[in-house]
Amino acid sequence: MASSEFDRIAAHGFFSVDCFNRTWGLLDQPDRTIEEDEQMLQLTMASLWHWTQREDVTKTNLSVGLWQVSRVHAVLGRADEARRYGELSLDAAKRGKSDAFTVGYAYEALARAEKVAGNPEKAAEWLERAHAEAQQVVDEEAKTWLTDDLRAIEAG
Repeated sequence: MASSEFDRIAAHGFFSVDCFNRTWGLLDQPDRTIEEDEQMLQLTMASLWHWTQREDVTKTNLSVGLWQVSRVHAVLGRADEARRYGELSLDAAKRGKSDAFTVGYAYEALARAEKVAGNPEKAAEWLERAHAEAQQVVDEEAKTWLTDDLRAIEAG
């Protein structure tokens, strides 16, 4: 490839991660404007799309990307879309034979979506599954992230 040609592989690699991280920056921001909410949604969708274009993408990568899209929709109060992407995240995690951390977070997405939808019984069912997965997570830091997020759903 000539040096002046655009390197699509490198671009997808860069933007899949950069957009994911920039989404986190906005998720962590306590007071977002309407414009920042829209930017957050666009960034997470862009990240997911760039992941789908990567040759090295795995079902686990897709599950995590889909999870983040679900999380953004939940934060924005869009329960149906949060549920839709949570279901896609779980499907990708299971098809990819992902680890307990990834599967647990897919369940977390579904619990969060049901909480936003005002379905506490269904949220509790997903939380129970997520807690069961969390118990199987070996890495203590990862287990703490997951269990803290589950407790936040329960408390909220």
